[in-house]
Amino acid sequence: MDILRQHIRKQGLSYRTEQTYTHWIKRFIHFNRLKHPAGMGPAEVETFLTHLAAHDLCASNAQRVALNAIAYLYKQFLGKDIPDLDFTIAKRQRRLPVVYSREEVATVLSHLQRVFRLQIELMYGSGLRSAELLSLRIKDVDFGSNNIFVRGGKGNKDRTTLLPQGIIQDLQRQVKYVSLLHQQDLLTGYGLVYLPDALDRKYPRAAKQLAWQYLFPANTISKCPRSGIYRRHHIHSSTLTRQVNSAVRKAGINKPARCHAFRHSFATHLLKAGYDLRTIQELLGHSDINTTEIDTHVVNHGNKGVLSPSDRLRSINKIKETGANYFNGALG
Repeated sequence: MDILRQHIRKQGLSYRTEQTYTHWIKRFIHFNRLKHPAGMGPAEVETFLTHLAAHDLCASNAQRVALNAIAYLYKQFLGKDIPDLDFTIAKRQRRLPVVYSREEVATVLSHLQRVFRLQIELMYGSGLRSAELLSLRIKDVDFGSNNIFVRGGKGNKDRTTLLPQGIIQDLQRQVKYVSLLHQQDLLTGYGLVYLPDALDRKYPRAAKQLAWQYLFPANTISKCPRSGIYRRHHIHSSTLTRQVNSAVRKAGINKPARCHAFRHSFATHLLKAGYDLRTIQELLGHSDINTTEIDTHVVNHGNKGVLSPSDRLRSINKIKETGANYFNGALG
């Protein structure tokens, strides 16, 4: 597994991809009672993938990720070709996204404090994914053009999205805080930050520049799991998740507490405001317009001009009661 990790890093894959691939490869090996992958073939792979769909009831996305990990193991790492596989494909089920109303978003924000409130306001106001939010650098927030530059988003794609005007002052205060924190790190012999790709070799001094520091840095300096260098990374995603769970629970909202729900709320509320799908697709960074259209099912539900029979019955009864009261009053 250590050699596999080194191979993944040489290929330039992200740390999250390394964690995901090693996780599924370990599950594949343990499923086959610790047999070495070199001694296994298509039959074991098909059995494992079928087991994920039929017994573990994994979603289609999870099964596809497991297949990608095993394919990398054999094709890239072991140099063995995998023929066409015959296995049970997990059922792909369309799930409607979790969306908070404007009132619910405001209530959740009222139960968040300090930097966590700013992070959720930025996610809701810009449609960012949680990983994109936490990976923001100081240079990625352009106050002059009111843009946020998302670098290396999902699919390793760059894009721009809008900068909410209402949180500009809070963001500027956050930049000042990061500047003071960075100066303190430099005085104590630290101040380095992780740079993607090979930028640390191309620009040796960039790792200590303020522009490359994370917009939401962690409270402590920690050891990089890959290089072993002590750096100040960004806030861990689990920290933000715990804060959102607590805020949603305190707000009394009977919906799943998910950070990603604020991204769906961003898209849904823009659709309700009359913005076209193409514009929202570009802001969200979706490759396929069908992904953006998922939010339209939440918008159109109950708003297609159809009057419920129950509401029609209530309106008829209300008219009858009004008429009866008027008639009785006239007689009196």
